Amino acid sequence: MNYEEYWEKIYEKRDELNSLFSAYWDQYSSLGNWQFWVVLFLFIFPLVLLYFKIDRTRVFEILFFGYTVHLLWAYTDIALGRSGYFVHTYFLMPIFPNASNMTASVLPVSFLLLYQYCTNHKKNFYLYTIILSAVFAFGFASIEEYFGLVNFRRGMNQFYLFLIDVGAAFISYWFTNLILKCKK
Repeated sequence: MNYEEYWEKIYEKRDELNSLFSAYWDQYSSLGNWQFWVVLFLFIFPLVLLYFKIDRTRVFEILFFGYTVHLLWAYTDIALGRSGYFVHTYFLMPIFPNASNMTASVLPVSFLLLYQYCTNHKKNFYLYTIILSAVFAFGFASIEEYFGLVNFRRGMNQFYLFLIDVGAAFISYWFTNLILKCKK
């Protein structure tokens, strides 16, 4: 195949895949299903909580940290989903990444509120991150798996999620500290 033929085949398969996602969403993940409402709640509630709990004196620093967690987790989740390791089977809309509720709301908001708490109260961020990551990976992800909201495949498991949570939070913390040092 030449260059154009590859891209025509990719477009054709992408259209077919998008059609499958839309049909699946209409039948299993749309407004008439309880899973949609759980996913929507997990998207909206953390953002509402953030609005009321964020330290407005450090809003840019804290949101920068959360945004970094979001980016790291979003790209990681897209890669895991596309390769079939960790799949979110219910989602807000077929055009968005499947884990938008988690990677754009639950995880970033949770970790940024943890960052805010630890930095405001001189607590050990590393220790608290390990605890929160364990709660998400071994508790929350296990509940999601039980209810069929996620699938672990190809050897992926909660321990790897734990490592990704820890890694995303630590890298975000280091990057935020680097930006703060550059600011001074």
